[in-house]
Amino acid sequence: MGKLLTALSVSVVFMFSMITFASAKTIWNANSIWPPKNHQSVGLEYFAKKVKVATKGDLDIVVHSGILGYKGPELLKVVRDGLVPVSDILISNVADDEKIFQIVTLPFLVRNFDELHTLITIARPYFDKSAQKWGQKILYTAPWPGAGLWTKNEIKTLADLKGLKTRTYDKNGAQSMEAVGATPLNMTFSEVSPALKAGVIDSVITSSPTAVDAKFWEVLKYYEPLNITIATDMVTVNQKAFEKLPRAHQEALVKAGKEMEKSMWAEVKKWDKDMIATCNKNGIKTVAPSKQLIADLEKITANIRAEWLKGAPADAQKIYAEFTRRVKR
Repeated sequence: MGKLLTALSVSVVFMFSMITFASAKTIWNANSIWPPKNHQSVGLEYFAKKVKVATKGDLDIVVHSGILGYKGPELLKVVRDGLVPVSDILISNVADDEKIFQIVTLPFLVRNFDELHTLITIARPYFDKSAQKWGQKILYTAPWPGAGLWTKNEIKTLADLKGLKTRTYDKNGAQSMEAVGATPLNMTFSEVSPALKAGVIDSVITSSPTAVDAKFWEVLKYYEPLNITIATDMVTVNQKAFEKLPRAHQEALVKAGKEMEKSMWAEVKKWDKDMIATCNKNGIKTVAPSKQLIADLEKITANIRAEWLKGAPADAQKIYAEFTRRVKR
């Protein structure tokens, strides 16, 4: 009997230890609205692998790309409410909910990737503070290639823009198109291809990766790399979920985020070049904008930037002032 009790005791201890071991593993779902092969989704997958390795499998982040059904503009709420603990968020998509994020939507404010990096570096402490208001923490930011114009007809002058029916994705983009005499239609990424094929729109403001994802060459013929804006994503984590993790796992998340941010910013120029090359190979012609066209567009959108600045939050005004000081504009 004594041996039996001993054996049972050992079994109970073993089972308890196995349960404890199993319960130590945390599995999180992570959301991306982009297709699986999109660079942002690929980056999120790589981030998840880095975290899994760093935590020896104890924190397993499962990335779901383009399948959970959440819309871009609702993602601050989605993470805040814990519907998913981690999500990739296009900053401009949530700018209506958090006004400070609107600074990344200003047309022709940043003119290249270096200027964008300067803007985001200045803005990051303020963005962190805004994310905290929404019960989340920014793990890393990742830029997109610049937003250009994809069209059926070649655009060479300001007059060529008049009459276009253009997909836009935020208020300032819509105002920019209105300023040049085009008709803007605000659409999410998933709505673009059907609208193009149905003739609802004849042009799109977006970056080269989404042009590849949507196979624009099936409908459109030209790409004008105007850099109207240069968008940026952020990957955030629900603050309560983050705080429930052991300290070592929290540190692993932060460290992996810093590493991902560095690599994503370093790779964006090549990513853009590769995506444009894919479009060109499939029949889209790249039309470099003239200095005159860019100057005309900067001039005609100056009032949009000025009007935004008047009503911008105090922190956004600080970011704007520091940015223009650094780039000497």
